[in-house]
Amino acid sequence: MRVFATVEELVAAAGDDLGESSWHTITQEQINGFAEATGDDQWIHVDAVRAAAGPFGTTIAHGYLTLSLVPMLMREVQELRTRSMEINYGLDRVRFLTPVPAGSRVRGRVTVANVTPVDGGVQVTYDVTIELEGSEKPAAIVNPIYRYIR
Repeated sequence: MRVFATVEELVAAAGDDLGESSWHTITQEQINGFAEATGDDQWIHVDAVRAAAGPFGTTIAHGYLTLSLVPMLMREVQELRTRSMEINYGLDRVRFLTPVPAGSRVRGRVTVANVTPVDGGVQVTYDVTIELEGSEKPAAIVNPIYRYIR
């Protein structure tokens, strides 16, 4: 884990690869819970029998479930200790490249892409690659934007 004591240390890390999180297994229970919470109960996610005969041979995680892991994966890779507030400002770009089958493992690789001063702090855009174990292509590439207020 890369720990930044101050916002200035984070600013100096622009362009740095911060490393990768640990591997996380995507369970069918997670997928079912996400389907229930969002109302997205498409068979490819929740019907194991039908999905077994489908294009992936099993159920797959929702793309948005994969996306929702970004904050957790980032927290394993970096920490900013001195700030009064952290705001999820949005996403610059999201691409889902490879389906995530139930039971597979993912991890996040995080890079500080860009740091811009804003009133009272900085805005940081990250490059997060969600890697899928055993796959040459990542599950997703995401550019989350955070604001850190001093």
